[in-house]
Formats: sequence, structure tokens, C-alpha cells
Amino acid sequence: MNAWDYMEGIPMWAGKKHSLEESEDFLKELKEPQKSFQVVHVAGTNGKGSVCAFLTSILKEAGYFTGTFISPHLERIEERFLLDGNVIGQEDFLQSFQTVYETAKKRQERGLGHPSYFEFLFYMAMVLFAGKGVEIAVLETGMGGRLDATNVIKNPLACAITSISLDHTKYLGDTIVQIAGEKAGIIKAGVPVVYDGTDREAAQVILRQARSLQAPAEMVTEADYVREEAVPAGKAGPDGTQEGFWIRECSGGPEGLRLYVPFSAPYQAQNAMIAVKTARLLNERGLRISPEQIVKGVAKARWPGRMEQAADGFFLDGAHNPGGIRAFEEAAFEIIGRRGKKPCLLFGVMEDKDYREMAALLCRRIPWQAIGLVHGNSARGASLSSLREAFEPVYGGPVYEFSSAEEAVENVKGMFGDSLVFCAGSLYLTGEWKQALDKANADKGVKVHD
Repeated sequence: MNAWDYMEGIPMWAGKKHSLEESEDFLKELKEPQKSFQVVHVAGTNGKGSVCAFLTSILKEAGYFTGTFISPHLERIEERFLLDGNVIGQEDFLQSFQTVYETAKKRQERGLGHPSYFEFLFYMAMVLFAGKGVEIAVLETGMGGRLDATNVIKNPLACAITSISLDHTKYLGDTIVQIAGEKAGIIKAGVPVVYDGTDREAAQVILRQARSLQAPAEMVTEADYVREEAVPAGKAGPDGTQEGFWIRECSGGPEGLRLYVPFSAPYQAQNAMIAVKTARLLNERGLRISPEQIVKGVAKARWPGRMEQAADGFFLDGAHNPGGIRAFEEAAFEIIGRRGKKPCLLFGVMEDKDYREMAALLCRRIPWQAIGLVHGNSARGASLSSLREAFEPVYGGPVYEFSSAEEAVENVKGMFGDSLVFCAGSLYLTGEWKQALDKANADKGVKVHD
């Protein structure tokens, strides 16, 4: 049996999602691996993976052996499991898979349901982290929070809730208040929570939930930091590598920390500050993390597919809902102004997303030289004709259609030379962009960055 094929055969969005009680029962049969380490729990609509990356880097810098469970993956399923920030190997994947698989089969023989795709992966993460002796696990929710499988964790060290916007409305509700209520479901009695205060409605829901559980709550807004100078491409940041920018805290002490955020997207400042405030709360909960370790951890954070310059002039971003696209557009607008080159957009999205609103946001001020619409390999992808209809009312320039990311990458540089190319709309498609750029690198000598 091929473990990877087996996993892809489990319906990702269909089939029965099990209750938290059933998840707890499954973990009991695995001898409750989740009780062998401490947890930081992260929920939100956009930015939760980035916050996990910042926290992982900070904890590693502080000397804690850290396991990180994230979703989705871009290219390989193993990317969902990190040990000290590094993707696990096939042997670790197979060992964890086998343990969960055998338990699932025994339960099926007793007439109990098979775990969903996400549940199976979560159980694997718990088995992996326990077996490896992880000290602290950073867990990203899959969707929502209140009913998410990760919410079996009863007493995390801290919780973090990132920005909230409309997404997965079929499952979480069609208002910000409803969605925020689901995300706030990870808050536990007496456990501190740091949350994004950008959306007032969402912030009020989170704060109300925290107060009802007597959970200390700290909000992060743009008033908590000041953006300083950017470090452009070709000039080294403090660790000698990635393009980024400096921010200075307006809180956290008489002077506040000066932090290098190693990403080109301005929205990462907010995510970095959520992680920094969470790290400070972890100190209050008994961990030892110095200000210097926080500064170094933030500067060393890496997170692919979030306004990532994956090749010269190619930026990849997994923005896949209106809130994410709004932040992507702001980041792209700033990068275009800084670089002074004409921009092109490559866009593909899942059928269930509000791509009409996304198209309007993308075309509100950026003078795209051309737009390429991409279907990608997923059966859930929006059709090219539907995407064209979405862009026609808001964009009057040339629109091209591509059946794959590879076809788009092969053609766009040939057509538009030295333009900046921005790719967005789907985290799943981001993996295809990366593979296409790797192939272009091998075939045509395109320089791909580490």
C-alpha cells in the first residue's frame, strides 16, 4: 500500500467530520500523544500559517524543540509537519501514517467511522511529535476552531487568532460575527489569547469570548508598531538573505523592540507582532524567551508562498479569499512602486470562492499590463470562462487563458519580458507555480531563489 495514494484517497472536503468527542476517543486509542508536549494554538482566516512560522522560529531560537502542524501543503504532504521548522522526511511520515492507519482500521472493524483527511493528518502530527520528544507544538487549525479536530487540546499555553474575513461561509457562517465566533472557539478558560484587532466586529466577538472564560486577552493593531525602512532585493537583511523591512514596537517596554520582518509584504508586520506578543505571554506562562531571541526568531522566519519571490521577477502569494486578496493587492502595489517595472497578474482560484469580488479588488488601482487566468490541476478550480466573466467588468486590458501553471510560466516571460509577475488566488495552485518555476529553471536557466 502506498501511504501517499491512500491519503489522497480520503475525501478532503466530503465525508463525515467527526465530533471532538470522537477525536478524543481516537487519540485515547493512540495513548493520548497530545498530552506529552505543550501547545500554542493558532486560528484565523488569513495569516495563521505565517504566525505559526514566526512562533516556530522564535521558539527554536529560544532552544525549545518545536513541532509545527500546518495546512495546506504547497507541493508535498510532508510539508504539513515541521520539526524545528524543517519538513519531515519520508521515514517519519510513514511511521506516523502506519500508527494512525492501523488504529483507524481497528476502529472500522468495530463499526466506527474512518477519520477525515484533516483528522488523519492531525492524529499523525500528534503521534510524530510525541515520538520525537517535541517540547512545544504550534498547531494551526484546519477550518474554523470551535469544532476543529485540533480543539481537543484542553490546556494550551496560549492561543493566537489572526485576521478574520469571509471564507468557508458554507461551513462557518456568512457573517464576520459568525466566523469570529467559530475562530474564538479555541479560547480556553484562563488561557491567554492574542488576537488581530483590525476588524472591529471580529475583535468584539473574540474579546467577549475571552472575558466570558476569564482568559487574558491582548489585541494587536497597526498602532502597536511603526514600519521603518525597507531592505530591497539585492541588499542583505540582518541575516544576510531575504528582502524585508524593519518595524519598531510602540509597546512592550519603554523602547520597544526593533524587528526585521524578512518578507516583502507589509501585511507580515501584523502577523509578526501577533507572534511577538504571544511569545511574551509564553514567558508569563513559564517559558524562557529573551527579547534578543524574539528579535532573532522573527528575522529568521521563513514561510513559502506568501508574497514569496520564488524566481527573478516572480512573486507567489496564496491569497485565496477577499480579505487575503486585499492584503495581497496592497503588498503588490507597494512592490510595483518600489521596483518601477510593469506588472502582470496570473490568477486562478477555487470555484467556491468569491472571485468576482477578488477581481474587483485586484483591479482597483494596479495598472496590470496583462492578466493570465489559470485553471490548474484541481477539479475544484473555477473555469476559465467564469474567471473571464469576473474580470471583464473591471479590467479592460488583454486577458490570456492557460490550462496549467506550467503553460502560464512558459508563456508569460516570453510575452512580457522584464515585467514583474504576481501569482495569486489559491494556496494549492501556489504549489503548481513553484513546480513550474523549478522546471523553467531546469529547462531555461531561470534563477530560482532558495
